[in-house]
Amino acid sequence: MIRIKKNDCNFEREALLAPFGFKGGYLSELWQTAVMLEDGDKRRVIGLGTQSVLWSDAGVFTSHPESAGNSMMFLATEFAAQKALSVNWDTPFDLLKALIPETCEFAKKISRNPDIRLTFILNSLVALDNAAWLLYSRTKEISSFDDMIPEIYKPALSARHDTLVTIPLISYGVSVESVRSMLADGYCFLKIKIGSDPEKDGNLDKMLEWDMRRLSEIHEVAERFESPHTESGRILYYLDANGRYDSIKRVEKLLRHAKKIGALERIIILEEPFPEEDNTNVSDLLVRVAADESAHSEHDVEERIALGYRAIALKPIAKTLSMSLKMAKIVKEKNIPCFCADLTVNPILVDWNKNVAARLERLPGMKTGVVESNGHQNYKNWAAMLSMHPCRDKAWLSPVKGVFKLGSEFYSRSGGIYEESGHYAKLFPK
Repeated sequence: MIRIKKNDCNFEREALLAPFGFKGGYLSELWQTAVMLEDGDKRRVIGLGTQSVLWSDAGVFTSHPESAGNSMMFLATEFAAQKALSVNWDTPFDLLKALIPETCEFAKKISRNPDIRLTFILNSLVALDNAAWLLYSRTKEISSFDDMIPEIYKPALSARHDTLVTIPLISYGVSVESVRSMLADGYCFLKIKIGSDPEKDGNLDKMLEWDMRRLSEIHEVAERFESPHTESGRILYYLDANGRYDSIKRVEKLLRHAKKIGALERIIILEEPFPEEDNTNVSDLLVRVAADESAHSEHDVEERIALGYRAIALKPIAKTLSMSLKMAKIVKEKNIPCFCADLTVNPILVDWNKNVAARLERLPGMKTGVVESNGHQNYKNWAAMLSMHPCRDKAWLSPVKGVFKLGSEFYSRSGGIYEESGHYAKLFPK
C-alpha cells in the first residue's frame, strides 16, 4: 500500500496571446498547477496540470470572474491533495476513486453550484493524478510509460507510431490568413471551433449562420492544399461544437451546407454537437460524431456509443490519465476509434498526451497517429514554457511541417515525463 506523508500545491498564471474563444466565451489566461507528493521513504514527485474552467464547466466560468473560477478549481486541487494524506492506495485508480466524491461536494459548496460537472472535478485532479502515477512508478521501480500501464489496459495502447500529425486549433478569432499559413506549413487536420455567439445574445439562428459562413471561408482556402498524411490526400476537418447546438435539425442544416460546398466528406469528426444532458441519438448524421465533455467515465462512454457516437476524445491531460485509461479500454472493446485532444496545456503535459496518442490506433482517414496540440498558437510565453521541459532540446518537442517526429529516444525516455523539471521543482523548495 502507498501512503502519502507530505504534499504541497502551487500554480503559475500563463497569459494567452489573445482572447481564446470557444463555447461562446473567451479565456485570457490558463493556470498551470503543480502538486508535490512525498511518501514515507522520502520519494518525492511533482505532477502538473492545466486548468480550463470554461472547457470543464462553462456554467462556473460565466457565473464568476475568470480569476475566481480558476481560484475555485485550484482550491479543489488543494482540498483533494489534503484528503489524499488519509488514503492508503495500491494504484492511482484507487486514489482517484476515493477522492472524487468528497472533492465534488467541496467544489459544489465553494462554487455555489449544486450541478457542477464531473469534468470540472477531473480537471482539478489532473496534477494530483499525474503525481500519483509518478509516485506509483517510483515505488515499483518503473521508468517507462509502457511498463507503467497495467496489463488489462495495454491492448488499448498497442500501436507505436513514429509520427503524430498535429491537430491545430482554429478558434473563433483565428483569421483565414492564419489558416492559410498553417496549411502552407504542412498542417493537414484542422480542429475548427463552431458554436459562436457572434452578437452575444444567445441567438442560435445567428450562431448557425456564423458557423456556415466560417466553414465556407476555411474550406475555400483548404481545398487548394493537399497532404501526404491523409488517405484521401486532402485537408481534413474536425468540427468541435462544445455542446452549443440544440437540435438534430440544426446540425443537419450545417451538414447540408457542408455538402453543398464540397466539405462534407472532409469532416471526419464532429465533436459534442449537443449539451451533455442531451440524449439525442446521432446515428443518422452523415459524419462520425465524437464525445468529449459528455464522456467522463466508462459508463458515459458506453452510453454515448449506444446513442450513435462513433469516436471518443481522450483527454489524459484534462480528465486524468486514470480515467482516460479506463475509457480507452471500453472504446477498444467496442471497436470505436479514439484520439487525444488538447486543453491548451504546457509542453510537459503535451508529452503526457503524446505518450497515449502514440499508442492509439490511427483514426479512419489518417495514415498515422494524431494528437491535438495548440499551446504554441495560444500562449504568450510558449518559448519560455518549452525551456521548462527536462528534454527541452529534443526534436520530438516541436512539430515539423505539422508532424511530431517521435523516434526511438521519445519511447526510451517516455517523452521525459519521469524526469524532473528544474523550473517546477523550484515551486517546492526542499
